[in-house]
Amino acid sequence: MKFNIKSLIGITVCLISQAMVAQFYVGIQSGVGNIQSNVKEAIEGNRLGGAMKFGYVYSLTNHVGIGTGLEVSQYKQEVSLNNFSGTLSNYEVDLSSSAFVYNVTTTNYNEKQTLHAIQIPLFLQYKRNINKGIDFNFRAGAKYFLPVNYKINVTASYVKGTAYYPDVNLNIDDLPEYGFGGQSNYSASGEYGTKGTVMSMFELGFTFDMGAKNSLYAAMFLENGYSSIIDQKTDESYIGYNPTSVAVRKANGLYSTDKDAKNRPVAFGVTLEWNFNL
Repeated sequence: MKFNIKSLIGITVCLISQAMVAQFYVGIQSGVGNIQSNVKEAIEGNRLGGAMKFGYVYSLTNHVGIGTGLEVSQYKQEVSLNNFSGTLSNYEVDLSSSAFVYNVTTTNYNEKQTLHAIQIPLFLQYKRNINKGIDFNFRAGAKYFLPVNYKINVTASYVKGTAYYPDVNLNIDDLPEYGFGGQSNYSASGEYGTKGTVMSMFELGFTFDMGAKNSLYAAMFLENGYSSIIDQKTDESYIGYNPTSVAVRKANGLYSTDKDAKNRPVAFGVTLEWNFNL
């Protein structure tokens, strides 16, 4: 395909004009952010979320624009059992390849979760001037939520793992060299396997002019995930089975007890952005 000089100039002018109507932004979000779970044994508390964000909004008309960007977010929360102490069971296999029911009881179980994720938003923005230098803004759209890591730190004042072999009707509750028995002051770290999900997003706020090319945007936001971010094939014990010792047991976490549970990111709070035109 051949281009003459007039066509090339026309394309260049078009690109420049498009760049001039794109408003760039950098900002932060802060508020309540948690992984909402339907694992019935889990209680979430002390939720905190935040994000750093940058992107741009391309104006389609005087009132409507389309925006996208990149966000790096962090979610923090604590999870505990819904009872002061509890017993949960699942199937395990010992060193001789014999299957048994593994029963775990803990006291003062606490799980501190930290999730880091990358979010890619795509939204429509409606804005209207309501006073000199002040615009009303509404944004609605979706985000792709991609977890980078989901780490947990687990503590319990007491952990006990016992075995029941249904084939021979045998209970074992104190055989430490085979991983059965109690342990005080348990502490371990672990990590959930994760997968991406789609979130809805809504923002309602105002833009305040700070000069010819700069403005401050302040808004309330709400985000809600649609599917689980835990990637797991089988149910696991929240405190793992070690076939050779009771002293070193893996922290799988309460969300590992139900592979079909929905563990969705949910966040709401305040967002602040600095808008500028290049």
